[in-house]
Amino acid sequence: MSITLRVNGNTRTVDVDPSTPLLYILRNDLGLEGPRFGCGLGQCGACTVIINGAAVRSCVTPCSAVKGEITTLEGLSKDGVLHPIQQAWIDEQVPQCGYCQNGQMLTAKVLLDRNPNPSDADIRKFMAGTLCRCMTYYRIQAAIRRAATAMKTADTASNEGVVA
Repeated sequence: MSITLRVNGNTRTVDVDPSTPLLYILRNDLGLEGPRFGCGLGQCGACTVIINGAAVRSCVTPCSAVKGEITTLEGLSKDGVLHPIQQAWIDEQVPQCGYCQNGQMLTAKVLLDRNPNPSDADIRKFMAGTLCRCMTYYRIQAAIRRAATAMKTADTASNEGVVA
């Protein structure tokens, strides 16, 4: 069966079983390696993608259930410029093994889209379901704070000169 998906701003059609998990299509059919297979049960977060502004576990989401825009880690950067979250991850030296970082960054993106100025408690609560075996949670929290500041600075700069 042909399934059409909108991924990172592009429309893609694949011929798959409608029950195929979205993760498999993203990685195997579309060559997107950001989302990772972690637990296969939707519990660890390594496979997280953003669908219509929500963090979704792609390993347990059938492709036929997807309606709307899918954003993967590859879709965060625009025109070769890293998203502030990606840059903050580098600046804070977050990853050790790096396996969970896809889910961490995309979940952080959803958090900052919903709450551009989260407290540390807000960050810990929102990120709690995305697991890191290397235990880099304090660096993740620092990166989210750094990204929040960078995103506010970018918003302020883009609004300068705009007359209301």
